[in-house]
Amino acid sequence: MDHRSKKLLAAFAMFVLAMAAFGRLVPDRFPGLAAAEAPSAGDRAQAAGTATGHALANETRTAGARTGESRMQGIWTDGAWTDLLAEAERLRIPPVNARVDKVWRAIPGYNGLEVDLDRTLARLMENPRVTEIPFAFREVEPEIKLADLPPEPIYKGNPDKPMVSFMVNVAWGNEHLPDLLRVLREEEVKTTFFLDGTWLENNRDLARAILEDGHELSNHGYSHKMMSRLGEAEALEEIRKTQALLAELGVDNRLFAPPAGDFDAETVRLARREGLYTILWTLDTVDWKKPEPAFVIRKIKSRLEPGSLVLMHPTEAAVQSLPALIRHARERGFAVGTVSELIDEKRIRTDADPVKWAEDL
Repeated sequence: MDHRSKKLLAAFAMFVLAMAAFGRLVPDRFPGLAAAEAPSAGDRAQAAGTATGHALANETRTAGARTGESRMQGIWTDGAWTDLLAEAERLRIPPVNARVDKVWRAIPGYNGLEVDLDRTLARLMENPRVTEIPFAFREVEPEIKLADLPPEPIYKGNPDKPMVSFMVNVAWGNEHLPDLLRVLREEEVKTTFFLDGTWLENNRDLARAILEDGHELSNHGYSHKMMSRLGEAEALEEIRKTQALLAELGVDNRLFAPPAGDFDAETVRLARREGLYTILWTLDTVDWKKPEPAFVIRKIKSRLEPGSLVLMHPTEAAVQSLPALIRHARERGFAVGTVSELIDEKRIRTDADPVKWAEDL
């Protein structure tokens, strides 16, 4: 028996003993946990011995599975452990592996959720007279993560993650940037600004202001050249010069959005070699064409889904449409955040979760 199994069994033995002393616990939902009777002095002595490891040789468990051969002479109740494990399994949400999709290319993975039995039992021992099992949870990482996939562009996040990102590409024009930042502050949203290197060189103070507002700064190439038309040396120069400028601002960037969305397999491979994921978009506002805000709102609202990367620019149409789009996303239960948050495997807490997460998760 491994150390974790011994620790888990000892904790459960102590809980059952406490439960027997204090009476019925969650009888409606977990009848097995309500069956314990007050233990005798001999029972208490044996339970104490179990907790210290003296009686553990009579039980073999893996991750809390009971053999059934020893029932701890009246302290182990029929069905108690089985009921607890069954409920834990019912609440379990399996992780989702990252994958390469034929259409959307690289799709990030998404963490699962499972009951942390050690912490759950510890909570039960602290308060055995609870009316519900105080389940504690932990995230479970997928076996295959985004970093494990071959170099592929990313057009969207995992569709199981209820989150969207309104990413902003910046290569020219500062007229509407202050208003765009104001909207993001008012809506309490952080997003990702992909900065052209030439723009960044000429607008360092404005870039710092974006950074100070809590937004993510990322790489949009250096001089807005079409990456698919460049040789390896020139393509690397476009990426590296902007990476250096971001580093001067203290930014440890891991994302690259090719100018105009132009790329080929070599672009993606080179970016990955530089430690960057190539980011495209799910939905394009085409706000640089100066559409009416109502058009942008109607277009994006009708197609927005979990994992969407929505492309915007610092334009008047973006400023006027963004508040409605953010509110629509939230009304549908989607979190709104940066591109890095969207493609990360970490779970998003929402009201739609089938379980209530522990505050200290």
